[in-house]
Formats: sequence, structure tokens, C-alpha cells
Amino acid sequence: MNNRHLFRRYAKDVRMPQRQDIALMAHLMRRAGFGEPRGSLDARVAQGYEAVVEELLHPEDQPAINDELMYRILPGYEGALAPPINQADWVFRMVNTQRPLEEKMALLWHQIFATSNAKVDNPPELTRQIAMFREHGLGKYRDLLVELAKSPAMIFWLDNHGNHDGAINENWGRELLELFSLGVGNYTEDDIQNAARAFTGWSIAPKIPRNPLGRFYWNFEYKPEDHDNNEKTFLGQTGNFNGEDIMGIIVDQPASPRFLARHLYRFFVADEPHVSEWNVTPPVDPDAIEILVDAYSESQGDIRSILRVLFNSEFFKNSQFARVKSPAELVVGTVRIAGNYEGFRPGFNNLALECGWQGQELLNPPSVEGWHTGQAWIDAGALMRRVNFAAGVLGDTSLPGVRAMIDRVKSQGNLSPQALVAACLDALGPLEVGDTTLRELLTHALKGGELAWNTPEETSASEDKVGKMLTLIAASRDYQFA
Repeated sequence: MNNRHLFRRYAKDVRMPQRQDIALMAHLMRRAGFGEPRGSLDARVAQGYEAVVEELLHPEDQPAINDELMYRILPGYEGALAPPINQADWVFRMVNTQRPLEEKMALLWHQIFATSNAKVDNPPELTRQIAMFREHGLGKYRDLLVELAKSPAMIFWLDNHGNHDGAINENWGRELLELFSLGVGNYTEDDIQNAARAFTGWSIAPKIPRNPLGRFYWNFEYKPEDHDNNEKTFLGQTGNFNGEDIMGIIVDQPASPRFLARHLYRFFVADEPHVSEWNVTPPVDPDAIEILVDAYSESQGDIRSILRVLFNSEFFKNSQFARVKSPAELVVGTVRIAGNYEGFRPGFNNLALECGWQGQELLNPPSVEGWHTGQAWIDAGALMRRVNFAAGVLGDTSLPGVRAMIDRVKSQGNLSPQALVAACLDALGPLEVGDTTLRELLTHALKGGELAWNTPEETSASEDKVGKMLTLIAASRDYQFA
């Protein structure tokens, strides 16, 4: 019997109707976090979807990871190994957090407000910027932009410490308008220059050298003597504006909520073109963008309120597996399912390096535009690395999370080959796969025969079959999507 006939005969036995509440909860936790083991989703479902959304939106109600403990676990922030240590710190937090949306928002803002150690050369300051994203990432958009402008890493990255009264540097003002808040076509060159004038005097305070005395941070300093106090015209308004005035004007522009809405849609809902193409490429779902714009207006730019609307919307609920996982999402999500990095243990440096090898070096985006996402994540160079990582982790039957998946399959008793495929897809998600993947999984399962657990020999053989099936699923194209 050829593959086509096998598929027609057995596919219907695999694609039994899923419990929609479980599938929807898994979707929410993949997008608003980094995914959760199948066993924990039942408890989430018992809470109710909207209640879980509220829990995610209020990370302050959940325990935080202790910063002082992290410093003791990962010392040497300012030494020669500082970049990988700071990257490892963040990966540890993403894997072990009880506040998944807080870390996911930090990842979003790091993508939008891309700041790179390639120039800043001060990983602890980038780690402090990520901490700022955690603190302000669910608040008012205006407040977040103000805090961003005061971030020493951003000031150095876009040269605002070299922006002086009478000798302006336009880098910060230009990127603020083009990539951080409004988008191309919604401002003029004069607006860029006047924004730069408004941010003169926003600088970095002198700092004690890092060596040999140790760990001293940069700090924001406002220098009134270096600020341009003359009248400025910005986006049609005139006054003696400072940086905070500029942010207030920006967030009231019609383009601002639309620009933010596209970023939120692209990150949480479905892949879209890169931000550099938005001035010529319309949104994938204009109606969804309008819903998010309305939420922005009604909440006066409150990110938490906008996300509440997004996560409870039909366009979000209907977008399952419409986004390619970023390397950080793939790496963190895989080890969270496998359960092999719970708590501190050696290896977080390697996980951080793995993100970079797959194309997303945390704290070091390639440019101020951030990473190109979506299909760009799974080009020929990166795809094999991603597949090998996921398959290697989820095919290791010694890992606690993989053992839990095997036990879940085992609890269903003796299973036919097609039931084995269905049980493994459920244990890993539940995960949906396309016809091509399902055909290959069924072909492999049918060659292996039924699962049986009646003797030690049968149990050992069946565990091996489950492990190989999990490996194949993790190696599939479908596992690359969230």
C-alpha cells in the first residue's frame, strides 16, 4: 500500500476533533509566553481563558526571580565573559519565569527598540534596559518611550550623548520617529531636527571605570546647560519643547497607535512584512489593526489594555500556528517542555549561544531595525540548526518532560500506530501538522506497529517508539510555527 493510500485510510483516525479549550489555551501560552507542558494546560483550562489572560496581564501578582540570587549564580557581568553571561541571565529568566508575558514583552521591546552590544560594549547596561522593559512594558506607551530615552544603553547606541545645543546629532530623533513610534511618511526632516533639539542635554553621567574597581553602572543625566531652550516646531505644534513634550506629542498622533498595533499584531498574531516595508505594504488584517487602534485610543495608550483586547479577540484565537517561532521562542519553549532546565544548572550559556547560532543573538541585534522575522528565521542556513536542536532535546527520553509525555501516552494503554501519532501530537501541544508531515509520521508509525506495555520488553520497545515519534514531530516543519 503506497503512502497516499495509507494517508487516506488512517489520517481520519489521527485527526480526531481536539478539545478546543486545550488547543486555545496552548495557543495563548505559546504566544503570551513560551509554551507550557501539556500536563499543566488542564489546570489553566480549569481557571478559564479570560482568567488566565488576566493573570498573564498582571505579572506583579506572581513571584519574581531574585536579582541578587542571579548575580551570585552568574557573577562576572563586567568581565571578559560579560556578553554570554548577560545573555544566559535572560535565557534563565525566560525558561524559569512565573511571569511569562513579562519576559515576552521584554523580547518584543528588544526587537522594536533594538539596542546592540556590538556598539554599546556594555552588556550589563543592556541587561538593565531589558529590566526596564519588564518594569514598564505593560504600562503607558508614552511612559515607556520616556524611559527608553533615558536608557543609557539607548543614549549611547544612538549617540544622544553627542547631541548638544548648537551641534545636534539626529540619530536618536530620526530612529525615534522612523522605527520606534510613527513610521516612514508620518514626519518631516524638520521634525527630526526639532526632536533632536528637544533631546539635547539628555546624556550619560560620568562613571567610575569598570576595572579594576568592579561593577559600576552608567546613569542617565539631564544637563540643563546643554539643552536647547529655544522655540521648536514639531509635528505641527510649537513651543519650548523638552524630550517629554516630544513623547506626549508623538503618542497623540494618529500614526502612533497604528504603528504600535502593527508591531503587536506581527509579534503576537501572525507574521507580517518587516517594519521597513510598512509604508508601502498594507496590514495583513486591517480590521484587526483597527480594533487595536481603538483599544489604544480608549485606554490612552495603555499597553495592558490593548493586549487584553488582543488576547480575547477572535482574530487572535483564530491565528494558531500562523507565526514562525523566533530562535529564542524555539529554544526556550523546547526546554520548558522538556523540563531539563528548571532551576539553576550548568548550560544556560549554551542555550544563549544556541539562540545566536539560530540567528537571534540576544542583546546584539544586527541593526537598529532589529531582526527580520517570519520566514527569515527558517532560511536554509538556520533551519537545520533549529531542527537538530528541537529533535535532539525532545528525543531524549531521559529528560523529565519527555518522560512525562511518554507516561501520558502510556496511560492510554495499548495503541494502534495511528493512535500513537495522535497521542504524541497531543502530548507536544496539542500540535497541528499538515498533510505532508502527517503522511510521514503515519508511514513511520505503521512500520513500527502497535504500542504495548504488558511486559518489560514491550514497555521498553514502546517507550523507544514514542521517543522516536516525538523526535520526528520536533524535526517537522510544523514544529517551527507557534
